[in-house]
Amino acid sequence: MSKALSVLASLAIGSTQEKLRRGDGMADAGQETASVLDAVRSVVPTLRANGPEAERRGWIPDENIELLEKADVFRIAVPRRFGGLDLPVADQVDIVAEIARGCGSTGWVACAWVSSAWIASQYPDQAQEEIFAGGSVRISGGFTPTGTAVETEGGYVLNGSWRFNTGIRGADWNIYAAMLESKDGEPVEVFAIVPASEVEIADDWDVTSASGTGSFTTTVKNLFVPAHRMVDGIEVLEGLVGGRSNTGANGRNYGLTAYVMALSVPVFIGLARAALELTLERVPGKALAYTHWSDQSQHPHTQIQVGLAANRITAAEALAAGWARDMQRGADAGVQLEVPEKAAMRGQMGFAVQLAKEAVDTLHAVSSASVIARASAFQRVYRDIQGLYLHGLMNPLSSFEVHGRVLLGLDPDNDYL
Repeated sequence: MSKALSVLASLAIGSTQEKLRRGDGMADAGQETASVLDAVRSVVPTLRANGPEAERRGWIPDENIELLEKADVFRIAVPRRFGGLDLPVADQVDIVAEIARGCGSTGWVACAWVSSAWIASQYPDQAQEEIFAGGSVRISGGFTPTGTAVETEGGYVLNGSWRFNTGIRGADWNIYAAMLESKDGEPVEVFAIVPASEVEIADDWDVTSASGTGSFTTTVKNLFVPAHRMVDGIEVLEGLVGGRSNTGANGRNYGLTAYVMALSVPVFIGLARAALELTLERVPGKALAYTHWSDQSQHPHTQIQVGLAANRITAAEALAAGWARDMQRGADAGVQLEVPEKAAMRGQMGFAVQLAKEAVDTLHAVSSASVIARASAFQRVYRDIQGLYLHGLMNPLSSFEVHGRVLLGLDPDNDYL
């Protein structure tokens, strides 16, 4: 093991996987998680090496998908009755972070596919039997309700276009948020799930960050959706679905916002780990231009900044361990967390994102000008985290606002808790 990897291994001693599995009677899940993690770790160099190709094509290489498929990544949120691994959220966090350590775009796509697979587990059993038939599944989604659904015999007719449909080029299914006119005339938000083969994909993803995520705009026109493939958006958002095989105290009813954010934040943590790893590999023995310093690692400023970045990453990991534990506690008991708990969790998720970004910014500031070369993996990490930080749900400001409002005794004034 290289010096850099050795340091990173010690950095991750607070891994949520180890903290949350002790004594919970989940030996099988622990072995399965270890197997998936080992397989993902082994392909991190390949994922990183494929970064330039992902950027050029605006979509991750097929090789990345095949490697993650072999590692069983796309089974980790699939219910066991369909041949899935159905891993606890803490284990999923660890796996997504490790994928992102290799490639931010691949990590973001994996996060989208895995979290949407969990959403599919909230659908009626008939839909689940169709969706999870193969055990391993890749599901994308457009979650801004920019489409409409109209009730018809046996189901609904769906129309609309959705931007930022991450991972759609490699998906089996796609979830769409849409507005449905209710019986009293007021529109309600619903989630329709459709085969990805029935979706029209625009070639409009040309960006400077997370370029390989393939977050293209998609459109459906007069698409029939059977009734069993449509669910109430609020029920899923609040984790209040009923009449499904997975309801009750089964340890997996986390609530949509908490779960999606819990799997998204690890992408930032994985990118920060990658930035630290790449820095530790390139700094020792590198001269500081236009100075008498022949080894940058000997300079106190470099040492301080590297230490600061490492501790920011560790702090983000510790926060992830805390909210994963809280989510699992509620899911195991079959109860909804209280609003103050949800708000605190949202605030902690925002702070973890900020810490990870600050770690990368710190390391970027002590890098030499050569890191701007496209051949440098560091510049891709830096650009990816800058872009993903702008995501509406992931930008920390709204999370801090929600948390602060609740601490001050106010209504959260936000539906995404």
